[in-house]
Amino acid sequence: MTGKQVKRVKTISEFHKLKGFPPPQHPLISLVEYDIQCGTKANIFNLVFDFYHISVRRMENGKLIYGQQDYDFDNGVMYFVAPNQVTGIEPEKNQKMKESGWTLLIHPDFLWNTPLAKTIKQYEYFDYSVNEALFLSEKEELTLKGIIGNIQQEYNASIDKFSQSIISSHLEALLNYSERFYQRQFITRKITHHQILERLENLLSDYFNGSDLATKGLPTVQYISDQLNISPTYLRSLLKALTGLNTQQHIHEKLIGKAKEKLSTTSLSISEIAYELGFEHPQSFSKLFKTKTNLAPLEFRQSFN
Repeated sequence: MTGKQVKRVKTISEFHKLKGFPPPQHPLISLVEYDIQCGTKANIFNLVFDFYHISVRRMENGKLIYGQQDYDFDNGVMYFVAPNQVTGIEPEKNQKMKESGWTLLIHPDFLWNTPLAKTIKQYEYFDYSVNEALFLSEKEELTLKGIIGNIQQEYNASIDKFSQSIISSHLEALLNYSERFYQRQFITRKITHHQILERLENLLSDYFNGSDLATKGLPTVQYISDQLNISPTYLRSLLKALTGLNTQQHIHEKLIGKAKEKLSTTSLSISEIAYELGFEHPQSFSKLFKTKTNLAPLEFRQSFN
């Protein structure tokens, strides 16, 4: 990410003013469709919003800044920004940038007293990084555009006591379809995702075969994610979809495999094996081993004799 100053955008009205859009029709929600030509100067600020930001964007000669990474894209992709995440758009040097698509902005206060107020935090893709954006098929994009059309119709109508619940229900449908499409993406982008699985397997093998496992301790989910350059949330969702196991479970599977190897091929004591596998307390190792195998480490060893 570039080292530009970060600017906090507290209100949707402030965002509209910053982007040169007309004032929003509602202070807590906004839906903007656009096809605009931008200048060649980079944004002065990266932005942090106090509201949710959902977009389908197409961009020429531009770069989206999100979290600790940037990402170039010409095709339409969908991404989700939760409050307090850093994002920004930057034109390529000396190039006029063109962007099109739609953006839906929702302040958390708009969801107050609706079921979505609690459940929106369960949609894990709000924690994904930009290179983990949702690549929509034409059919999927049309499906979402239909829902956006329903929100647009309600947004443009006179606000009444039903507006909040109706828009909230359409928004929930939008999020649920996005969840479905992400699950499809985990499966259909096989080459990329199978490469991630292969890299994960190699990373864990190297880690557990290393000589300093005892001093480093077990690898953390954050460490694995950093090494693979993937957000922890996306990695967990991907692994769960493809293998049925989350990242922590993959770490434990590799650990138990290494423990079985040491128990069956060496004469090391249980305490020595626990220490070599990064456990400070042998009891913790024995408890995890029995949870995973239904056998205590000593029972497993005796089964080979």
